[in-house]
Amino acid sequence: MKRDISESQEVEKEKSKEEERLQSTLQRIRYKVLVLSGKGGVGKSSIAVNLAVSLAASGKKTGIFDADLHGPSVPTMFGVEGRPLQVKNEKILPVEKEGVKILSVGFLLQNQNQALIWRGPMKTGVIRQFFTDAEWGDLDYLIVDLPPGTGDEPLSICQLFHSPDGAIIVTTPQTIAAVDVRKSITFCKKLNVRVLGVIENMSGFICPHCGKESEIFHRGVGGELIAEEMGVPFLGRIPIDPLIGIKSDEGIPWITEASSTKSGRVFRKIVEPVFSLETVQTKTGSKA
Repeated sequence: MKRDISESQEVEKEKSKEEERLQSTLQRIRYKVLVLSGKGGVGKSSIAVNLAVSLAASGKKTGIFDADLHGPSVPTMFGVEGRPLQVKNEKILPVEKEGVKILSVGFLLQNQNQALIWRGPMKTGVIRQFFTDAEWGDLDYLIVDLPPGTGDEPLSICQLFHSPDGAIIVTTPQTIAAVDVRKSITFCKKLNVRVLGVIENMSGFICPHCGKESEIFHRGVGGELIAEEMGVPFLGRIPIDPLIGIKSDEGIPWITEASSTKSGRVFRKIVEPVFSLETVQTKTGSKA
């Protein structure tokens, strides 16, 4: 009996230490911004990666956490897939590229064909470990690339952070994609996460030869309409630009080479609400 009580006390003590490590890490991260979508294939990870790079380029201490455990693509987009994670003083060290600290389960895979066949509790435990046992250091912004939908990973992150500072929702113009935006917005509202806005990706096509933009999908049935109906901001449209696909495949965040293009200018304007989090805090004296 005494042995059982002693073991129980040790377990509780270890849980308490783990919670202390978690809170110590989170307290050093000023703003936590989620990037999510109702369905896959809308360019959510591309938005998350290039948002993080834009923040770092502006002088902000920035990190990105790839919470898409079953389809981690952030390492590929940064051109750092296959790099082993380093451990120092019993802490996992994020990989750094373009001034951004990067952590992803993709760094733990033996090869890109490996599939993670995990249930909810295991996924929650791994997500938690990336914050209790990782050395993120002091960050102005942490961008979290969430998997599509409103399942285990988004819920675990929101519960872990208690109060994320905002969420950006990504969609495409098709009605079938935009309908799922409603679910993402409802998810955020139920968990008291501020929706910074909706981005409509792949909206129109910019010809690489003449620079003319052409409509591929019917405009007006996608993100803007849903955002208006759900009472959240619509941030804008990002057109299809061949440079985006080319650079992503090369492992180069496209915003680093597209700042002067139409898509680059549009992107920087669209993500201004994330930069404004700091401005709001400065004016109000409290966190946005």
